[in-house]
Amino acid sequence: MNLDRISEQLGKPSDGKASKIPPVELWDPPYCGEIDIKIKANGDWFYNNSIFKRLPLVKLFASVIKKEAEDYFLVTPVEKVKITVEQAPFVLTQWQWQDAEQTIMTVRTNVEDEFILNEDHPLGIDEQGDLMVTVRRNLKAKVHRNVFYQWADIAKEVETTKGTELMFTSANCNFSLGSI
Repeated sequence: MNLDRISEQLGKPSDGKASKIPPVELWDPPYCGEIDIKIKANGDWFYNNSIFKRLPLVKLFASVIKKEAEDYFLVTPVEKVKITVEQAPFVLTQWQWQDAEQTIMTVRTNVEDEFILNEDHPLGIDEQGDLMVTVRRNLKAKVHRNVFYQWADIAKEVETTKGTELMFTSANCNFSLGSI
């Protein structure tokens, strides 16, 4: 499989605007091998050790990522190829309050996925102690260090069963930045 063929199969919407994320969870095409695409821990995408320079191409491929067990794949309705992901396929790079009362937080990834931090898109801590947010399906975004520091600035110390934790709230959900 080559990148041109994947691009052709996915196509572009006729109006040129971004489309909805394809329903890759419904696709179960045959496995076609590995492709030398690597997503680094900082969110950079590489093909044959060359960085992707075009964000629209990264966004196209990001729209068809699927995770099965611990492996990541790019899928179309007819093909599935394995790729390498160092830590998470996305990086959470921005956030802002959606309302003046600061009760609903909107977050954004490096591939411009934007959503509300809530029970459907929770914040958690992985096995290595890194903050991760569920973007869609079982795909995660690592929280960028700058975002972590900004959240630490707004978080409150709260006594929990785990001890003292730094917590903040979005969409009526409490999120922990970890124990202190």
